Amino acid sequence: MSVVSLCTACGGSDSATPNTPNTQNKVSVSEVSSDQLVYRKTSIITVKGQNLNAGINLTHQGCLKITELAGSSATQKSFSCKLVAVGSVPVVITDGANNSLYTNTVTIPLAAQPQVTMSTSLGNIVIELNPAKAPITVDNFLNYVESGFYVNKIFHRVISNFMIQGGGYTADLVQATTQAAIKLEAGNGLSNIRGSIAMARTSALDSATSQFFINVVDNTALDTNSGGYAVFGKVVTGLDIVDKIKVVPTSTRGGLNDVPVSTVLINTMLQTK
Repeated sequence: MSVVSLCTACGGSDSATPNTPNTQNKVSVSEVSSDQLVYRKTSIITVKGQNLNAGINLTHQGCLKITELAGSSATQKSFSCKLVAVGSVPVVITDGANNSLYTNTVTIPLAAQPQVTMSTSLGNIVIELNPAKAPITVDNFLNYVESGFYVNKIFHRVISNFMIQGGGYTADLVQATTQAAIKLEAGNGLSNIRGSIAMARTSALDSATSQFFINVVDNTALDTNSGGYAVFGKVVTGLDIVDKIKVVPTSTRGGLNDVPVSTVLINTMLQTK
């Protein structure tokens, strides 16, 4: 969800009837439109109305971030919004006194669930992601995939009756520099069951960056809403490779526990759907 003050909202090409009459000196919204509604693309939003510069608040559950573009005026404002959610999402605009100016629901389509193929030194694992349930987490993971971050990283923590964890260290056990941490999306309806993939984090809730883990057994105790671990997809092919990884011998190395004695390398990670 993205919330912005003194700016306005993403919306579809169809506009809803504004809730506030267009009277002199009163903030009103007459039209909200978007040039495109495409998952993980930037949408340019145009809002028309009166006295828009007097103070507007936006809640939009489809946007990761909204940025006002140059050239806005009191009667028209333009914004950029990266769409990370899919399905029907609500859009609400209010004035500074929290009076409703505009409400609508827009639909962000998804042609197919995105899939990522992870090539490891023990075989390939195909992961299907769920942006409807974990939009911020999926977008973050795909950003790392697209940048080539996961190339030549390792599974650095393997516990045979728990999970396999990777995506943060090189084969020399050097921790890689990551992007900013993301908001925790635990309690999203997805469970830490065998074959699911979730984000690893520190004891701080909103601390996940690049590291992930694949559950090798059902770990539903990790599902708590307030302090759990956010599941964002599942293994659809290659669970046998996960099972090969989970039984490799481990030791303590470089100050880390449960490190595979023989490196389990992530060669590449590519979005294949």
